[in-house]
Amino acid sequence: MKQLIYDIVIVGGGPAGLAAAIEALKEGVERILIIERDRELGGILNQCIHNGFGLHTFKEELTGPEYAQRFMEEVKEKHIEYKLNTMVMDITPNKVVTAMNTLEGMFEIEAKAIILAMGCRERSRGALNIPGYRPAGIFSAGTAQRFVNIEGYMPGREVVILGSGDIGLIMARRMTLEGAKVKVVAEIMQYSGGLKRNIVQCLDDYGIPLKLSHTVVEIKGKERVEGVTIAEVDKTGKPIEGTEEYYTCDTLLLSVGLIPENEVSKQIGVELSNVTSGPTVNESLETSVPGVFACGNVLHVHDLVDFVSEEAAQAGKNAAKYVKRVQKDLNTLDEELMHEILLIPTQGVRYTVPQTIRPECMEEEQVIRFRVGDVYRNRYVSVYFDNERVLHKKRPIVAPGEMENVYLKKEDILKYPELSQITIKLEED
Repeated sequence: MKQLIYDIVIVGGGPAGLAAAIEALKEGVERILIIERDRELGGILNQCIHNGFGLHTFKEELTGPEYAQRFMEEVKEKHIEYKLNTMVMDITPNKVVTAMNTLEGMFEIEAKAIILAMGCRERSRGALNIPGYRPAGIFSAGTAQRFVNIEGYMPGREVVILGSGDIGLIMARRMTLEGAKVKVVAEIMQYSGGLKRNIVQCLDDYGIPLKLSHTVVEIKGKERVEGVTIAEVDKTGKPIEGTEEYYTCDTLLLSVGLIPENEVSKQIGVELSNVTSGPTVNESLETSVPGVFACGNVLHVHDLVDFVSEEAAQAGKNAAKYVKRVQKDLNTLDEELMHEILLIPTQGVRYTVPQTIRPECMEEEQVIRFRVGDVYRNRYVSVYFDNERVLHKKRPIVAPGEMENVYLKKEDILKYPELSQITIKLEED
């Protein structure tokens, strides 16, 4: 079997993989390979033809393909290698990647560092256990988006959407613009999982109703969807009898959550978070396997691609630093001598990324990203160093659909040499 040798192998050629590769090159590592299973770079952005991308990164509003193109052009200008239509089959803990494509067959790549940037996939209908037949006309929102924006096909003319994630909201508007009638968007939670701006621009502006605490309880039709019944649910998610409403439709779109693509991560032995389903990482975005880094939606689902690029650049920079230590035959940082601080999410905060911090390895300022578990109004985001509160910032509203962050300064953490944990929570006063 043919064997190749690279300093850094990046699995995934979407926005995260591209940004990581560019930043690693800037840090002086030249032998970089991006592996992408699709026929082109850019990932999911190629089908996101709506605007709203790039406001943080480029200070202007771009469509998804335009945003991706800027990174793709830089990758090509800098002659960073990439392989398309190539599937990663296996990665070993000692960083040997087995991949295959139709041109080269099966081959191995030996890497000094690996960056996981595989993105995420949509949760399928099978995970929902909706009663009824399995007729044509049921699509994930992302599949429908690809049909309309890339393939040029209309999935249907009368549409019901289950789930109010950002893709579902955007597809409500997209289907309407293409002439379809979107009857309703049903959301099982008491709040929308999408950005507030998408609710306004994609539903409110087009008069599309959003029914919170509702779900699909039955699908009618054998050959093709003929209609769906939705019902209100109680706090446990159980349908409430007598609240059923029937909508005729020929299409049901599912926007019921995203799951990080971590099958390969499991093979390496990377420790995964029970909350995000992505790897647990330290301040360098390094996973539990030394030399294996993670960024973008494979780590945790982001709401803005600008944050994906920012995070991926950090992963690329840290992977390059790791490679340089390996090249100099230095032992990678002695884990036993490291002062590791645990980040604890509680009282409304569902998770943090990273999950641990080593002050010796921090940048001067460290961003901690997190999401809350419900909609909260007039709460304080508080940060505690052990039992001492060091940050107390009032927020008029926080919601699960919008990622939150706090910034910690290295100089502040170093003032607490015995610090064992940092707690992030929501408080009423």
